[in-house]
Amino acid sequence: MKIATLIIRTMLGLLFLYTSISYFFHLNPEPVSTGEFKAFQVGLIASTYLIPLAKITELLCGIAFVSGKYVTLANLVILPVSLNILLINYFLTPENLPLGIFAFAGNIFLIVSHWKNYKGLFIMNEPKI
Repeated sequence: MKIATLIIRTMLGLLFLYTSISYFFHLNPEPVSTGEFKAFQVGLIASTYLIPLAKITELLCGIAFVSGKYVTLANLVILPVSLNILLINYFLTPENLPLGIFAFAGNIFLIVSHWKNYKGLFIMNEPKI
């Protein structure tokens, strides 16, 4: 289980690092968008802050996954981003669905493998007066 966790964590970290660094440094040419995804992408670009915010989140969580530091926090922070990746790929670009499934399932796998660290979030303590 430890080896699987290490492999998934590293692969997710490298994926998030690659996508965020290539966004900021324009390493890959922008793929041509068509149909509903183009309309969605135009809306995101018009908002001017959503894509850079998501890419900064991916960069910080990718660093956390690769370094092995703050993985518990990074799992929770990247969860909405990985869910968004899955849903966008499912509804708008089904040809990229395996990437979305890997990002979301890998994130869920890491949460389950670090579940002992999250148990404290679900304990209701009585207020002390």
